[in-house]
Amino acid sequence: MTEAEDLSTKRGPLVYRQSVWTRVTHWVWAICLFFLMLSGLQIFNAFPSLHIGQQAGFEFDNAVLKIGAVNTPQGPRGQTTILGQTFDTTGVLGMSGTAEAPQYVGFPGAVTIPSFRDLATGRVVHFFFGWVFVAALFVWFLASFINGHLRRDILPKGSDISGLPKDALDHARLKLHHGRSYTPLQKLSYFAVFFVLFPLIILTGLTMSPGMDAAWPWLLELFGGRQTARTIHFGVMVLLVLFFIVHIIMVLLAGPLNELRSMVTGWYRTSPDTPTEAGDKP
Repeated sequence: MTEAEDLSTKRGPLVYRQSVWTRVTHWVWAICLFFLMLSGLQIFNAFPSLHIGQQAGFEFDNAVLKIGAVNTPQGPRGQTTILGQTFDTTGVLGMSGTAEAPQYVGFPGAVTIPSFRDLATGRVVHFFFGWVFVAALFVWFLASFINGHLRRDILPKGSDISGLPKDALDHARLKLHHGRSYTPLQKLSYFAVFFVLFPLIILTGLTMSPGMDAAWPWLLELFGGRQTARTIHFGVMVLLVLFFIVHIIMVLLAGPLNELRSMVTGWYRTSPDTPTEAGDKP
C-alpha cells in the first residue's frame, strides 16, 4: 500500500491551525509581492545596474551587476555582467522581443508592470502595494503576538535547533509530517522571512527615498549608501522569489488540497499519529 493510499484509510484529526489574521495577511502578502516584484523590475529597468556605495560610479567602477545591450560584429546583443563576469543574455536580459521589434531593456516587458516603459506608473504601483504590504505585516505581528502564533509557531526554540538536521533530512527524503504546528525547518524558514528578509526589504526601500533619508539619515549609514541599499533590496527580492518557489513546491508535495484548505478555512488535516485534542474535528 502506498503512502497516499495509507493516508486515505488512516487520517489524523482536523486541527484549527491558521487564524483568520494569518490567512488574510498571507493572501494580502501574496498579492502585494506579485505586484511589488513586477513593478520593481519596471523601476529597475530605468537604471539596470547595481552598485556598492553612495553613488553609481562615474570615474570609478563599483558595479556588481550590469544588464544592457552592446553592439557586436553580429549585431546588437543582450549582455549581463555579474561581478566582472560577462554573459550573453540575448532574448532574456538586455535585449528581448523579436528580430523585427527588439526591446533594449534590462528585463523584458512580460515580467514588468506596466509591460511597456512607464517609470511613473511603475513607481505608483510599487509604492501603493509597498504600503499595503507594510500595513499587513503590522497587523500580522500584532495579531500573532496577541494570539500566541508568534511565540508558538515562528520563534525557534532550543528543540527546533536540535531537531533541524533530522527535519531537513526528512524533507530531503520527502518524508513530510503533518503536525499541529510547524516543523523546525518551517519555523526557521518563516523566522528568517519575517525577521530578516521582510525588515531588510522594507528598510532598504525606505533608504532609497530622499525624503526618508532626510527624516532618518541613519538609514544611509546603516546600509552604507543609497546604492548599496538598492543592491540589497534587489538581492532580498531574489531570495523572496526563491523562497516562494520552494514554498509552492513543498505545498504541492505535502498535499495541495490540505494546504490550501488550511489557508482558506484554517483547518488542517494532520498525520494519523497526531493525538486528538479538544476542539479537533474527525
